[in-house]
Amino acid sequence: MNNNNKEPSLSLSNIETNGVEQIPDHERTAAPLDLFRMIFGGANTFATAVLGSFPVLFGLSFQAGVWAIVLGVLVGSLILAPMGLFGPINGTNNAVSSGAHFGVHGRVVGSFLSLLTAIAFFSLSVWSSGDALVGGAKRLIDLPETDLTLGLAYGMFAILVLAVCIYGFRFMLWVNRIAVWASSLLFLLGIFAFAPAFDSHYAGTVAMGQPGFWAAFIGAALVAMSNPVSFGAFLGDWARYIPRKTSKGRLMLAVILAQAATLIPFLFGLATATIVAIKAPDYIAANNYVGGLLAVSPTWFFLPVCLIAVIGGMSTGTTSLYGTGLDMSSVFPRLLSRVKATVLIGVMSIAFIFIGRFAANLVQSVSTFAVLIITCTTPWMVIMIIGLVVRRGFYCPDDLQVFTRGEKGGRYWFNHGWNWRGLGAWIPSALVGLCFVNLPGQFVGPLGEMAGGIDISLPVTLGLASLVYLTLLSLFPEPGNVFGPNDSRNKGMDSLVNPAVQPVV
Repeated sequence: MNNNNKEPSLSLSNIETNGVEQIPDHERTAAPLDLFRMIFGGANTFATAVLGSFPVLFGLSFQAGVWAIVLGVLVGSLILAPMGLFGPINGTNNAVSSGAHFGVHGRVVGSFLSLLTAIAFFSLSVWSSGDALVGGAKRLIDLPETDLTLGLAYGMFAILVLAVCIYGFRFMLWVNRIAVWASSLLFLLGIFAFAPAFDSHYAGTVAMGQPGFWAAFIGAALVAMSNPVSFGAFLGDWARYIPRKTSKGRLMLAVILAQAATLIPFLFGLATATIVAIKAPDYIAANNYVGGLLAVSPTWFFLPVCLIAVIGGMSTGTTSLYGTGLDMSSVFPRLLSRVKATVLIGVMSIAFIFIGRFAANLVQSVSTFAVLIITCTTPWMVIMIIGLVVRRGFYCPDDLQVFTRGEKGGRYWFNHGWNWRGLGAWIPSALVGLCFVNLPGQFVGPLGEMAGGIDISLPVTLGLASLVYLTLLSLFPEPGNVFGPNDSRNKGMDSLVNPAVQPVV
């Protein structure tokens, strides 16, 4: 039996040894406030500010952009909030917890979705932070913007992030405690930098009542909504260190407040994008927000830009890469510990960062890929949340670890480790969602133009996953042993559960 929980790893100086096995109760010392810091720290970056610029890129006014962002963040945070409950309940990450609804083998779907999402967002965070750092240094000290300087910036970020992730959760939490306050103060410092040039009456190019307004508004709201949704697969990575008896209301409130706090970088991006649109419209036309920001920034703000790039890149990179190593160790538990998996994926990701930026120019492609992965992750989240409600919060953490231990049986064995109710809802929902994606100039699915150019992929995949999963649960009820002992649907079936057994060698 593989067990990575032999030694406590409560100190910053100790490398975390815990894998995806259930975290022992004595090590669960985190609080909802720590979950807030991890989520907000991972999103309080230039990457989120870039998302905040999209309403202007779509032609909306400042006021319409504010409403679109607030709507998107609110809806996304409400969808995301229940995903913070699985970690404390089961003491493991969300991919392993998904085995309760997809089967102990079917949970590899969540692992690979998390893996792909993390690599994509890790790469994007390193690229965007490196570009901002070198661009700010160019304006500040005339540092030449060459492949060499960019490569050094990317390498510095990637290696620092990898080092933090190797040390694990406690060190990440310490980094984010600093990053949350530092990045927020630096973003708020932008008020003094840009207030003289800011016009809250910026009208944009598309006004309400004109053709294309609602397409732009809904598109901007969905872009904002994608930010909280992108955290769905990773909340369990951090929440598993929170005691299981913690109030569910406090946990969900921490998630919602963390996403509400991201309005700081969102609105920074929106406000500064309106200034760029007036003073340097060529950058908006070229969809180059970071370049435009540097072009209109006062000289004294270049240093804060560099600091935001460094701090934000560290936060986003660590939250992404940490989950990647954790998930890979869960897929190959006998071959890779969390540390080994983190090093392996980190080295591969660093190689991808350099090849994708300098050899193959994949930056735009990875941005598109990240959106497509979120479209596939959303129905997975919906199925998890519906399953949580249907099961009334009951899970058997030990039976979730069957795959990790190389065993068979347990409550979540279903059909040889696969639950076709969950998989049968996820597969068509993800495929149909991809068909409705509409990213002009990047990717337009076969049905992408059906809503007049509006990207409705997320609402479609959310609704379809809910409908299909509930229908399958109604037509093919799950075994009674997946419900709690006091649930009438259990009917005393706990004693009939096939115990998990070691495979015959």
